[in-house]
Amino acid sequence: MGDERWHQHLWEDARAALPDHVWRYVTAGARDEVSLRESLDAWSRVRLYPRVLRDVRRPDPATTLLGLPVPSPVGIAPTSMQRLAHPDGELAMARAAASTGTVLVVSSNAGTRFADLAATGASWWLQAYATADRTLVAPAFEEAARAGARAIVLTVDTPVPGTKYDIDDLAFGDLSEVYGLNHPDAVRGRTPGAEHAQDLTVADIAWLHGLTGLPIVVKGVLRADDAQRCVEAGAAGVWVSNHGGRQLDRSATTCAALPAVGAAVSGRAEVYVDGGIRSGLDVLTALALGADAVFCGRTPYLALATRGTEGVVEILDLLHDELLEALRLSGCAGLRDTRGLVSVGAPATPTTL
Repeated sequence: MGDERWHQHLWEDARAALPDHVWRYVTAGARDEVSLRESLDAWSRVRLYPRVLRDVRRPDPATTLLGLPVPSPVGIAPTSMQRLAHPDGELAMARAAASTGTVLVVSSNAGTRFADLAATGASWWLQAYATADRTLVAPAFEEAARAGARAIVLTVDTPVPGTKYDIDDLAFGDLSEVYGLNHPDAVRGRTPGAEHAQDLTVADIAWLHGLTGLPIVVKGVLRADDAQRCVEAGAAGVWVSNHGGRQLDRSATTCAALPAVGAAVSGRAEVYVDGGIRSGLDVLTALALGADAVFCGRTPYLALATRGTEGVVEILDLLHDELLEALRLSGCAGLRDTRGLVSVGAPATPTTL
């Protein structure tokens, strides 16, 4: 898988490895999949203005995420039902994160106990869905904090799950051992009040911080005004995401939304992005547009399906190597140099720093 089209081979290999109903669930977008398709194309439409006559013998992709040193600005986004991709599921993903020093964001609906994930040595954050009855999920969030989670990622774009066509729910059978293992009472449909919260406000940011004592990242932001409200309410990070095109179809691409969100946050919190990021060039582009880090969801999941921990490590290493090449070719000795590589808005020449 070491050539320049590794991502194409990965998808082909994962398609052969996964059962049809799981493949469709993981790769599907909402409704007509307009946002899904556009998210994949958006990054390649951005044009870069590389610098020259710079010393790029040893480009440094290292950074920090909420104070944690990491070797690369690429993290693993939350995906559920990982044990349908590989028997070890989240444990295999966590081992890959530990091996590479990557931040892992664990799905709120993970099929692995938090304590078992912590035992891998991975640095991990917990993605959180708030339920209508907050008391159903509060114990799981507290348990995650006790088990060593370093942050809570509050997902705010899912008051209801977006409609996806051609998903065969019956084909999944009993998911009790692979889904929602850390809060079985809060799995949607089993308990009154377990449905997704439709009354989320910025007050939930302070509630989660008070409950866990952890930094709160707000995931699912596409608007600058919403980003500003999150930061003013105490968010440590704002995550630009349209949920991989799986929620409101025809939502803006994260590539298009990122610059305005970054400008609104203006260094007061960290800015992350996901959605259609498949290569080191995509990572470079996201950094140039204002992201402090990117997170990939489907790509690690599909790598997990093909070769478990080893597959995920290989993909993370490939992204790292591609980013190093992109930094050299764009004249960047470090991540801060990526700012100004793109022209945002009307000007035909890049900004200067």
